[in-house]
Amino acid sequence: MPQGPRCIESHGTDPYTNLAIESCLMRSVQPGEPILYLWQNERTVVIGRNQCASAECNLSQLERDGGHLARRRSGGGAVYHDLGNLNFTFVTTAKEYDQTAQTDVILDAVCALGFQAERTGRNDLVLEGGRKFSGHAYQHTGSASCHHGTIMVSVDVDALGRYLNVSPSKLQTKGVRSVRSRVTNLQAVRPDISVATLKEALRSAYAKYVGHAVEVEDASELDAAEVEAARQHFASREWLFRGERLFDESRKGRFAWGEARIDLTCDQGIICDLVVFSDGLDAERIDAIPKLLSGVPKRAEDVEERLLAGGFPTDMAVNIAQLIAN
Repeated sequence: MPQGPRCIESHGTDPYTNLAIESCLMRSVQPGEPILYLWQNERTVVIGRNQCASAECNLSQLERDGGHLARRRSGGGAVYHDLGNLNFTFVTTAKEYDQTAQTDVILDAVCALGFQAERTGRNDLVLEGGRKFSGHAYQHTGSASCHHGTIMVSVDVDALGRYLNVSPSKLQTKGVRSVRSRVTNLQAVRPDISVATLKEALRSAYAKYVGHAVEVEDASELDAAEVEAARQHFASREWLFRGERLFDESRKGRFAWGEARIDLTCDQGIICDLVVFSDGLDAERIDAIPKLLSGVPKRAEDVEERLLAGGFPTDMAVNIAQLIAN
């Protein structure tokens, strides 16, 4: 019998273990057992599934400071985690996934603490005045879905500025001069707010959402061997630096669906190797581009035709085709 909604907390701060736990929860989630998972990482830059690690993060500075680079399985952009940040993850079966309701749990918790907050853009929550305090990303497999994000309570924003390499074009679209000027902590509005206070508010909002109180489980009670196997994947160089190799050509563009960098090598006008780095939220579709375009002539009409045949939205197919054809 289903045991009902679950709330799971990790008390460790190793990013690879915490991402492994999330992955294991996605594999094991059952119908009627939605999960709220709360976790924290210490001094970590987490990049999106399709991003280029060396382009998004000041790796040398991060390593000198004893920090970690991690890559999640969802799309979106790079974020900085420290112990002033609380991460949340909603894990459900694909049929029970409700992004709007899950976002409302976060908003209800924050508003219950006295903040005026709202959702904006693709995946952000902002306080009054438009400054971002929470960014969200999403992952969908055949049977499970994940909605996760950050909530900034007392993050070291100077460190955030040191470690993240945010493109000028992205900042221009947000109307700001630096990533630090775009974000804010909850403590900047209410200095008495803590991560513990926020956790309590989230648990209460989640209980309201599912209709009853939910006992908190410790993530250490999960299958240790399964978690460790997943951890090895998330900590591997193959995963952290996936797609990074030498190509003959590289070009960049920014579109409504996200920023993209395409590196490619051609032989007599035919695409023979290609990788796409992007902060787009549709990670699975972006992952499919190299296989779809292998062997295709590097002409806009041929690239667009192949992407459309592969189920891509028209605007995305046109953007990528024009970028590749230059």
